Amino acid sequence: MNAQDRTALNRLIQYLKPHLGMIIGSLLAMAFVAAAETSIPALMKPLLDRGFTGEMDGKLWQVPVFLVGLALVRSLAQFLSNYLLTRVINAVLLKLREQMFQTLLRASTTFFQKNSASSLINAVVFEVNNVLSILGSMLISLVRDSLTVVGLIGYLIYLNWQLTLVVLVIFPIIAFVMSKINKRLRSLNRQQQNLTSELAYIVEESAAGYKIVKVHGAEQYEMHRFMEKAERLRQFSLKAAVAGGLNQPITQLIASMALSVVLVIALMQSASEGTTVGGFAAFVTAMMLVISPIKHLADINQPLQRGLTAAEMIFDLMDQPIEEDESRKLNMKSLIKAKGAIRFEEVGFSYQQESGRQDALRNVNLDIKAGEVVAFVGPSGGGKSTLVNLLPRFFSPTSGHIYLDDISLEEIVLSDVRKQMAFVSQDVILFNDSIAANVAYGALGPEGIDRGRVIDALEAANLSALMKEMPQGIDTQIGDNGNRLSGGQRQRLAIARAIYKDAPILILDEATSALDSESERQVQDALERLMAGRTTLVIAHRLSTIEHADRIVVLEHGRVIENGSHQELIAKDGLYANLHRIQFSNA
Repeated sequence: MNAQDRTALNRLIQYLKPHLGMIIGSLLAMAFVAAAETSIPALMKPLLDRGFTGEMDGKLWQVPVFLVGLALVRSLAQFLSNYLLTRVINAVLLKLREQMFQTLLRASTTFFQKNSASSLINAVVFEVNNVLSILGSMLISLVRDSLTVVGLIGYLIYLNWQLTLVVLVIFPIIAFVMSKINKRLRSLNRQQQNLTSELAYIVEESAAGYKIVKVHGAEQYEMHRFMEKAERLRQFSLKAAVAGGLNQPITQLIASMALSVVLVIALMQSASEGTTVGGFAAFVTAMMLVISPIKHLADINQPLQRGLTAAEMIFDLMDQPIEEDESRKLNMKSLIKAKGAIRFEEVGFSYQQESGRQDALRNVNLDIKAGEVVAFVGPSGGGKSTLVNLLPRFFSPTSGHIYLDDISLEEIVLSDVRKQMAFVSQDVILFNDSIAANVAYGALGPEGIDRGRVIDALEAANLSALMKEMPQGIDTQIGDNGNRLSGGQRQRLAIARAIYKDAPILILDEATSALDSESERQVQDALERLMAGRTTLVIAHRLSTIEHADRIVVLEHGRVIENGSHQELIAKDGLYANLHRIQFSNA
């Protein structure tokens, strides 16, 4: 076992420590099961040597009673052992899932850009089950089967140490075989994990984009893509099964060879030393019984390797840096309710992970007053979205500083920064929950939702008619990403969510671009109510929607090249005026 495997195992052991009492109880029950296995061949010797000579005629009834009683107690001990172990394993599984999901919720934006949703789902939901497999297999096989092997080997030595030496030869041979298979299994298991995540990603994409698939008649293309990956996964699964499956037949072959040698030596001893039939039968029975737990110990190799690979993936996810740790909060400032003044000073930003890409923002200087409506326009790739993504600290500037009410964003507790902002985008994200839960998103349970405020927010977002249409009112479930609602209703529900939050800063990212005229009018009306009294940053491509903004900032190649009101920029006859002429001439 390499250092990486030992580290993963040690970390898993730390999760077992809080359940030490149940583990000890399970181990004691396993020890009893192992002792019961040893007692079976021990009973054979006196039964055969004395039972068939008439010496036990008056006590023969004790034999079936003892065997049935032993089987009953052994079964109860095995049930207790499995029950206690299952409780421990499921408690550890719950803890691992809790910590993994907590890490996901607190991970940086960069982490989500690097990992697909399907790979994260695979890790949290499926791969963690392989850790459960390793915990179960290791504790059962390494404890119960190891104790059984030790007990039976001890009894074999007591009966005939010469024959036992022959039996013991198989252990180093099995260990050698397992070490050779280990390396192959590790590589195959990693490749299986990657392919499983890729396969899940294809399913996720096809399900999410089912309309595009159907409209473009791409069913065959998606099927080909899916089957190509599924076939590769099948091949690697077969290779892993072959590599792991070699353990058992090789173990059986070695054990059969050892048994053959034992039989020959036992017959020779019987002729010269007068070994009894009962002694020989007890030895062979113990030897046959020891083969099964040895095989189990050999078979643990494959799930062990699979589990260790899964553990590495899980701990790698759990070790991801979080956006803001508790120790950092101690030195930061709290902000209950901001006034909404924002200042950018020499702000620059670069996507450093993408080599060869120029800076997304360079030397941006802006002073936005509380309550001001500022629109950001410019060619695609100019840096508009990057700029507003710096405000909720999804990213941190690579140079310069951003201030909120004259306090640097980096000095304010991250959760307090985000409390000051509401976000409405053209790409609306809704949750498969009730209307009320979506409007009051973040409230802990139904009791945390202010239903009166929810209704007020829905009315302000022009959704009164929707509430009347829905069979259960604001408690109606809206489906996956709100698929039971129209595009305009979904957009207005996102606005209602922003109204309910009542944050002093509002970020609008082309919130009306994908709507028809009637829906756009209703959404625009709702937005005007939402914007009242709030500092509002608007990313716009349709210039007609931002003509009445207090200021318009034009970005190109990450720089602010124009800044002023609509009339001022038209009079300047620069990039904004040119974009305005192009849009209105096309219209």
